[in-house]
Amino acid sequence: MRKVLAAPGTYIQHEGALSALANECEGLGASKAYLIVDSFIDGVYRDDIVSSFETAGMPYVYAVFGGECSDDEITKHREALDGSDIVFGIGGGKSIDTAKAVGYYAGGLDVAIVPTAASSDAPCSRLSVIYTPDGQFDHYLPLVSNPTAVIMDVELIAKAPIRLLVSGLGDAFATYYEAAACVRSNATTMVGGHPTHAAFAMAKLCHELVTGEGAKAVAAVRKGARTPAVESVIEANTLLSGLGFESSGLAAAHAIHNGLTALAGTHQYLHGEKVAYGTLAQLVLDDQPLDVLKKEYRFFRTVGLPTTLEGIGIGDATDEDLLKVGELACAPEDTMGNMPFEVTPGDVAAALRAVDELNSIID
Repeated sequence: MRKVLAAPGTYIQHEGALSALANECEGLGASKAYLIVDSFIDGVYRDDIVSSFETAGMPYVYAVFGGECSDDEITKHREALDGSDIVFGIGGGKSIDTAKAVGYYAGGLDVAIVPTAASSDAPCSRLSVIYTPDGQFDHYLPLVSNPTAVIMDVELIAKAPIRLLVSGLGDAFATYYEAAACVRSNATTMVGGHPTHAAFAMAKLCHELVTGEGAKAVAAVRKGARTPAVESVIEANTLLSGLGFESSGLAAAHAIHNGLTALAGTHQYLHGEKVAYGTLAQLVLDDQPLDVLKKEYRFFRTVGLPTTLEGIGIGDATDEDLLKVGELACAPEDTMGNMPFEVTPGDVAAALRAVDELNSIID
């Protein structure tokens, strides 16, 4: 049996990392950097980023991310590389995925990922999620290698909007339950092998840190404070969830997230928020005991994750809408097939409705 564990070349987590990117660039042996910067980060931190390269005398190309990780956006940056030998993705999940795709299509350039929030498990993975220009899930783009480096600025992340950290908790929360489903079904993971013991152990540790430290981290970040709990959650949301999902596998939760993108009302909600609701739906599909559901609903409420259809923008969803979600979630190319039992579009629609109803009866 072929088992695979994939990981980034280097994971770095410390204060002030954003102002030292040129040093990291030099350490990686690069001579010119292409910087894809999220538009919000550009407006607030451009001077910190640019001054690092100016001070070091490191050539760079600075480009503002257009907002959607689409084929058009990837092509735009690929055509503007101008001799750069490393691509930096600085910002949220979609700018990060764009940077990874640009490096891949440019013939395997080094890629350095600099998340400005611990909002998803995308940074460490050898995968880009491609959307249409209007924000609907299009396809997964498997890459041949993980990022060369992942660089986390703890101070910056602690000051990011609290909703981003909470979204990351939602994405990371799914890791263990999806990994457990893949282990039960002996699924083939995102990196073309079967789950390793090491990857599943990281998925379990991820869950322990998220549920044990998550509420404390949220309380600290609400005040812009950096505490040991914040540092633990950054690692869980980014490194442990990234390695855990990629090398243990995805299942219903992320497939349902992808299905939810078919409904326009969900587009204003973050990846991790929709994945979180998808995880509750996966627990319903798996007929988990009521005690487990009660514990997880209470955790979601404590940290601010959605437990209702209204909480992801589709409180008025019809049965036809939810069946549409189910049909997309159960597409052959998605990860619903990694569940250890058959799941139909009707099953997904029923689970989505049941999650909403359970919220009103679980105290």
